[in-house]
Amino acid sequence: MIRRFSVAALAATSLILVACGGDDSSSDASGGDCATITDGKLTIATGNPAYSPWVENDAPESGEGFEAAVALAVAAELGYEGENVVWVRTTFDEAIQPGAKNFDFNLQQYSITPERSETVSFSDPYYAGNQAIVALAGSAAEGATSVADLVDVKFGAQAATTSLDFITDVIKPSSEPFVYDDNAGAKAALEAGQIDAIVVDLPSALYISAVEIEGSAVIGQFPASAGGTTDEFGLVFEKDNPLVACVNTALATLKESGSLAEFEKAWLSDNAGVPVISVD
Repeated sequence: MIRRFSVAALAATSLILVACGGDDSSSDASGGDCATITDGKLTIATGNPAYSPWVENDAPESGEGFEAAVALAVAAELGYEGENVVWVRTTFDEAIQPGAKNFDFNLQQYSITPERSETVSFSDPYYAGNQAIVALAGSAAEGATSVADLVDVKFGAQAATTSLDFITDVIKPSSEPFVYDDNAGAKAALEAGQIDAIVVDLPSALYISAVEIEGSAVIGQFPASAGGTTDEFGLVFEKDNPLVACVNTALATLKESGSLAEFEKAWLSDNAGVPVISVD
C-alpha cells in the first residue's frame, strides 16, 4: 500500500538552507551561480496531469507524492518556500526539447540518457529504479521468467521513454510495440484488451496494479545489472544552466541526511516479492 507523507513531515526533514534563494538568489554556499528565471522565485515544472505515486491528486504544491516531496525539499534547501515556489505544467516531450525553458527545473520521471543530455542538462539522480511489466490476468506475458517468454507479447508504452526503448532494444518482441502519447493512453489500451502488457518504471507498475487497473498485476521486474536497465531519474534544466550545480548540492544534502530515502519509503511501494525476469 502507498503510504502518505504529510507536509509537516516534509518540513521536518528539510535541513539547513543553502544561500541560493529568498532575498539572495545569485550564489550558493560554494560560490556558484544560483540565479532563477524569476528573481526571488523558484519555478518548478511537472506533468499535466501529474500522476500518483509521484504527485498525489495532481497537486504538487501539497508536497504529497514522491516527486512533489523531493521538489519542495530541494526548493527549501535553495531557500525557496511557500509563495516563492511557483509550479507550471509541461508535456513530457516539451520539456526535453532544445531551447529556452519557462521553468528552473522539471521533474516527471525523466531518465538520464546521453541522447536527452544533448538538448537539456540533468541534475544528479534523485531516484533509481527498474523497468517492470504490468498485464491483466491471463495475458500472454503471465508467468514469464525470461525475455524469451515475451517474444510474442503485444506490448505498449509511452512515446519517447526509456520503457519504449527497453521493449525494442532488450525484450525485442516479434511485433512492433504500440506507442502512446502518455501512460494514460497505454493504460487505457491495456484495460481495453488492445495490448497484452505495458512497460513502465517499477513504482508506477505497482501503483497501476494496486490502484488503477482492476485485475492487473506486476508480472515482473528486470534486474538492475542487466544491460543498464536501471532508470536513474534526474531533474531537467535548460542546457548548461548553472543552477544545476546548486541543485546537486541540495540533493547531496538530502541524500546524506536520509531525506531522499525517507521520501522513497513514504511514497513508493516496496518492490519486495516482485519476480525478476532474466534478460539472458
